[in-house]
Amino acid sequence: MTASEPIPEEPVEDQSLLTVVVALVANGLLAVAKSVAALLTGSASMVAEAAHSWADTGNEVFLLVAERKGSRPRDADHPRGYGRETYIWSLVAAFGLFSAGAIVSIWHGITELLAEPSEETSFLVNYVVLGIALVLEGSSFFQASRQVHGAAQRFGLHPLRYVARTSNPTLRAVFFEDFGALLGILIAAAAIGLHQLTGDAAWDAIGSIAIGVLLAFVAVYLMRRNMEYLLGEGLSPELQSRVVAHLLEHHAIDRITYLHVEYVGPQRLFVVAAVDLTGDDAEPDLAVRLRQVEADIEKDDLIEDAVLTLALPDEPALVP
Repeated sequence: MTASEPIPEEPVEDQSLLTVVVALVANGLLAVAKSVAALLTGSASMVAEAAHSWADTGNEVFLLVAERKGSRPRDADHPRGYGRETYIWSLVAAFGLFSAGAIVSIWHGITELLAEPSEETSFLVNYVVLGIALVLEGSSFFQASRQVHGAAQRFGLHPLRYVARTSNPTLRAVFFEDFGALLGILIAAAAIGLHQLTGDAAWDAIGSIAIGVLLAFVAVYLMRRNMEYLLGEGLSPELQSRVVAHLLEHHAIDRITYLHVEYVGPQRLFVVAAVDLTGDDAEPDLAVRLRQVEADIEKDDLIEDAVLTLALPDEPALVP
């Protein structure tokens, strides 16, 4: 397939790794700062924000593991590579966000709502920490958004639609976690502000619960998307057509009558196709040519494994 252009797909792994590292550093610093602020002020919303940042920090570690484990080349035991391991570790990270972030925040908010109100020692400390958090989370979100926007433009998609459909779970996780973190900061600031204005600590507890609900929504969404890819997410019709066009560019393929494509990892596809080869070779030569075409197709960085069979003469041809 040397004469054809590679199938347009998603960002390279180095960009995803940088995005995860930036998020890890930002969340690690914020987790410490928010924890100190929560201890000094007793704010329920700040406790929720600290739990949020600690959960995100742990998630980034899992996402780094996902990047490393999933990028290993295929071998005899795993002919389609280790790409699906990326979805497994990303699923673990999303569950961590749900358990360590959402549940802790909701539980603490309900506990504070039912408890006797305590005096807030310093609202200023909370505002300063939240301001720093806004800057650091914004920097991490900017890196993730830049990667998303660049890839979305290649496909002509809206960035939100692209990040929902991308086969890259680490990019999706960082993008939505950072977006959720920014919303969480605004919720915490509003809750603390209402507490300060009204003198009613219930607003602070409600803020903690609201942050927990937000984290639960993000976590469940990320878990669902990773499970769909583990079960064998197929391609969109647009990318399916591009694969058909890409295969037809091979000089030995005359037509395609069947095509099955699924993701076996980020930017990695497993392709099964029924093809009609050019020429009129004898059966032994035809088998050799078919295996050679498979090898040519697998030279594309996007295609992890290709399995070709011969098309029946009366089967209709697929068109891009």
